[in-house]
Amino acid sequence: MLDMKWIREHPHEAQAAFASRDPSIDLSPLLDLEKRRRDLITQTEQLKAEQNQLGKEIQSRKKAGDSVEELLNQVGKIKQQVQESSALQKKEEEDFEELALALPNIPHESVPRSLNKEDNEIVREWGKKPEFDFELKNHLEIGELLSLFDFERAAKIAGAGFPLYRGMGARLEWALICYLVESNQAAGYEQIILPYLVNEETGVTSGQLPKFAEDMYHIGADGLYLIPTAEIALGGLHRDEIIPGDDLPLRYTSYSACFRREAGTYGTDERGLIRTHQFNKTEIFCLVQPGDSYAELERLRAHAESLVESLGLHHRTTLLVSSDMAQGAAKTYDIEVWLPGQDRYYEVSSCSNCEAYQARRGNIRFRGEKEGKPEFVHTLNGSALATSRLMIGILECNQQTDGSVVVPDVLRPYLGGMERIEAQ
Repeated sequence: MLDMKWIREHPHEAQAAFASRDPSIDLSPLLDLEKRRRDLITQTEQLKAEQNQLGKEIQSRKKAGDSVEELLNQVGKIKQQVQESSALQKKEEEDFEELALALPNIPHESVPRSLNKEDNEIVREWGKKPEFDFELKNHLEIGELLSLFDFERAAKIAGAGFPLYRGMGARLEWALICYLVESNQAAGYEQIILPYLVNEETGVTSGQLPKFAEDMYHIGADGLYLIPTAEIALGGLHRDEIIPGDDLPLRYTSYSACFRREAGTYGTDERGLIRTHQFNKTEIFCLVQPGDSYAELERLRAHAESLVESLGLHHRTTLLVSSDMAQGAAKTYDIEVWLPGQDRYYEVSSCSNCEAYQARRGNIRFRGEKEGKPEFVHTLNGSALATSRLMIGILECNQQTDGSVVVPDVLRPYLGGMERIEAQ
C-alpha cells in the first residue's frame, strides 16, 4: 500500500514512476475512484450530521409539545440516504483497495529507471571465474558421480521440479544451512523459527497477495498459503503493532524451506537445482526507523556478500533497474554467483529496502516519543543465503580432475573436518 496523499499531490510523478516498472499501469482509474470514495465519505458524514441535528430538534419539539411527524419523515428519508451512501462507500472502498494493493512500490531516486533488465548495473565484483584444465562437469553430472541427488525418486514422490538430497548431498546441504544460520546470528540477527504456512493477511502485508496468489501453493480448506520465502512470515511478525522507537532496529533471521509453483516454462539450462518448486533459504529481515533504512540496506548487502565470499565463490552485485525489482521493493541489489556448468551468473541473494510499503499494508508502526504520533517503520529483507544455487556453485567451482569436490573451509567443521567429497 502506498501513500495516497503523496500520489494525489504528485500524480504525474507517480505515473512516471509506475510506468518505469510496468508501462501498463494507469493511475487514472485509481485516482478517480479515490476521489469518489472521499466524496462519498464527506457526503455520508454530512447526512449523519444532518440526521443528528434533526434528532436534537425532535427532542426539543417533543418537550415543547409540538408535532414532530414531519421531522420524523425527514429523518426516515435521511436514514435511507445514509444507508445507500454507506453501502456505496463500502463498495468503492473494496474496489479502491483492490486497485491500490496491486500497485508496486515507488522506485527510490537512486534506482535506474528502465524496462530492460540488461540495464541492471554491476556495482561490485569479487574473485575471478574459476579455470579448469580438464573437461568440466555440471552439478547434475557431479551429483550422479558422487550419489548426491535423486531427482527421479523426488518426481515419484511429489512430481517434477522437486529436489531430493541424499548421502553427502544431504550432509553438505545441511552444513550450508547450519553455517548460514550461525553466521547470521553472529552478525546480530535474532533467530526465529516460523510457520511455513501463513494466512491471507500476512500474505497481503508482504505484498505477495493478492497479486501473486497463483505463484503460491494454497491450502484452500484452511485459507493458508505455503511460504515462497521466510520474508513473508517475518513480515507478519509485528502486524498491527506499535513498536517503541528505542527497540529499533529489529533484525531477524530465519531458515525455512521455500515453496514456489513456478508456473512458467523454463529451458533445459534450468534443470536440476537451478529452479525448483522447493528449496532451502535463510532470510534476514529488518525493521528500522525511516531515516536509517538506506544505511541498513548497505549493511544487509555487505553481510550477504561476506557470506558468499567466505565460501570462496566468485560473484557480482548488481543494482536492479525499476522494472526488475520485486513488487514491494524501492531499491534492490542482487548478488549473483558464477556457475561454470551453466556458463552464466545466477542470483543467490536479493537484498531490498521496501521502505514503508509493507508496513502500511500490515499497519506496522513505531512511536519515537511517548506522546508522538506513530509512524510507519521501514522494512528490509535479504537472502542470506539461498542454498540450492550455492550447492551448484560449490560443486561446479570446486570439482577436481579425479571427480572429487573440495569442501570450502568454513563448512568443514559441520562435516567432521572432511576436506573432500569423493565417490564411494
